[in-house]
Amino acid sequence: MSEHVERPGGRSATALRPVTIEIGVSKFAEGSARISFGDTVVLCLATVEEKLPRWIQDRDQGWVTAEYAMLPRSTPERSQRESIAGRPGGRTFEIQRLVGRALRTAVDLKKLGPRSVQIDCEVLQADGGTRTAAITGGYVALAHALRRLTPTPLRRQVAAISAGFVKGQLLLDLEYAEDSIADADVNVVATSEGQLVEVQGTAEARPFTVADFDRILELSMTGIEQLFEKQRQALSAIR
Repeated sequence: MSEHVERPGGRSATALRPVTIEIGVSKFAEGSARISFGDTVVLCLATVEEKLPRWIQDRDQGWVTAEYAMLPRSTPERSQRESIAGRPGGRTFEIQRLVGRALRTAVDLKKLGPRSVQIDCEVLQADGGTRTAAITGGYVALAHALRRLTPTPLRRQVAAISAGFVKGQLLLDLEYAEDSIADADVNVVATSEGQLVEVQGTAEARPFTVADFDRILELSMTGIEQLFEKQRQALSAIR
């Protein structure tokens, strides 16, 4: 049985947090975007290099990959830099591989040619949804970096959002206060062609049914459509 959940800021159960995307925020990176999902803020920088990793040089295609990191004070308490600890943690590896997989689906690697694109996603402030913000902003930085290539290797948009049950109520775009007490939550990555790239779902307090999952997926796709529009608006400002 569900109960009404009062969301921070009074937003409805089916509403995204305020989303802002600023493009061209770096002087040096070929592509850049700063994205905010409410109080979650991620800086995404795209670097284009006219070379490929050694292991892919004989495949007649380009490559897109990503790295992800959280600044030490992106959370209420300072965390140690992973570089000081010696290596990235398991969560970091998981997220950066997810971001890389997602962004590769946006690109025709054959048309990209013998070049590589590295997307660096730096979490400036974390309040839930950092991986979904990194994917959504990472696409904008990627598209910004590839804007002068002809024919364009871009073939579709990619974005991501979370949804889940909190006290039995289905909510879109969970912030930390909600995610930390969620019964179940799911991260959905999808393309502008309506295809799923990846779905990560976890039952925290109680298992969820197939019918519950269908509801989560439907709501998530509605939110992702709104993110596609935000991406298009940001990219329309490219000179």
